[in-house]
Amino acid sequence: MQLRSLAHSMIAALIWLGAAASATADRALVLDISGSIGPATSDYVQTSFAHAREQGATLVVLRLDTPGGLDAAMRDIVKEILAAPIPVVGYVAPSGARAASAGTYILQACHVAAMAPATTLGSATPVRLGGLPRIPDDDGDAPTTDSSEPSSDGSTSDDPAAPTDAPAPEPADAMERKLVNDAAAYLRGLAKLRRRNAEWAERAVRSAENLAASEALAQQVVDLVASDVPDLLRQIDGREVQVLGTRVTLQTTGLSAEDLAPSWRTRLLHIVTDPNVAYVLLLIGIYGLIYELANPGAMIPGVSGAIALVIALYAFQALPVNFAGLALLALGIAFMTLEAFVPSFGVLGIGGAIAFTAGSIMLFREDAGQIGVALPVVATFAFLSMALFIGVIGYAVKSRRRPVVSGAEELIGAVGEALEDFDRHGRIRVHSEDWSARSDRPVRSGQRVRVIGMDGLTLTIEEINDA
Repeated sequence: MQLRSLAHSMIAALIWLGAAASATADRALVLDISGSIGPATSDYVQTSFAHAREQGATLVVLRLDTPGGLDAAMRDIVKEILAAPIPVVGYVAPSGARAASAGTYILQACHVAAMAPATTLGSATPVRLGGLPRIPDDDGDAPTTDSSEPSSDGSTSDDPAAPTDAPAPEPADAMERKLVNDAAAYLRGLAKLRRRNAEWAERAVRSAENLAASEALAQQVVDLVASDVPDLLRQIDGREVQVLGTRVTLQTTGLSAEDLAPSWRTRLLHIVTDPNVAYVLLLIGIYGLIYELANPGAMIPGVSGAIALVIALYAFQALPVNFAGLALLALGIAFMTLEAFVPSFGVLGIGGAIAFTAGSIMLFREDAGQIGVALPVVATFAFLSMALFIGVIGYAVKSRRRPVVSGAEELIGAVGEALEDFDRHGRIRVHSEDWSARSDRPVRSGQRVRVIGMDGLTLTIEEINDA
């Protein structure tokens, strides 16, 4: 009986596992990639793809709405898509969304590229922290407007029907040429791999072109336009794609879509790896430690500063930090700190503010794409740093140089009154407190005495001879 019961239990378990596996296989996992693309986004995609493989998901849908982001994070996501053993569908949605800059590369890497109505893609020119690379017009001058801004119909050209076969001009600067040529070859290669419009992909990099959904479909930049995820799954049913060199036919009829939200770890990573947040945490950490060193015993600034500094360093190891900018930032803080200790008539303070501002602007490398600290944040903290180090730290240093006004040390030199006649040992009153006292000479009751030493709770006194 026991063997029969065990057999029935095993059969039931196998049936349940089979049903669970079948249910998992009939799902399409939907990942939302919104906002700036950074280390948290690539971590989210990598962990979600691993989850999809473990659960045997049929399809992964990347729902895109992004202005772009970090080049390194974008390339990590593209590598994950290209190495995926299951089909990946890129879908720019909902209506009004965009897949600009890094989002365009991710969309082109997907096995199927789709867009919702009233969405755009493009503006794939690599952006340095100072702005877009300087791309000259035909007469050699830089354009006066930002070519990355799409027109109302989603195209950068005044006439969408105008021919665009003319080669895009090359940037004048060697570094800009290097960035643009590398990005153009990369996006063109992705478009060729998925048999899409490689010529437009190169123009999206060199001329920062944009397209609306209908135009992208007409120019074979994307494969289809779908109103929502169910419509997307309906349209791609029966479509053939190449997955790791193998031709796969998509079977999406009856497939259910399941949103896979990022974990708390990914959400936390997304917050702390925001350049502005990491920058603020770094400054809070440095300020807290400096204040604790200048005024030992405060505790709260030191503890909170240490925690903020460790979190900031964790964020910086995931971001493309420019060490020259970091060194300038530290030098500026050091100069402003010295201004509180050394009277330099403002030379150290002004020099420190300049170094601090320059270092903040240069904090991230030129290949960081759209990752950088906002100028208003830099200006605000430059002003606050001047006020903090010259004001608060200076006040703390001056406070430590003042005479002690409380505690045991303050009793030395204090004047008191004998409470009784005594020889050697007796009682006195100092600061309205009764103390045991020791004297080398006899003391009369009511006589004024001065404290000259302290041994535990016993004061050593001497008499004061009033004139």
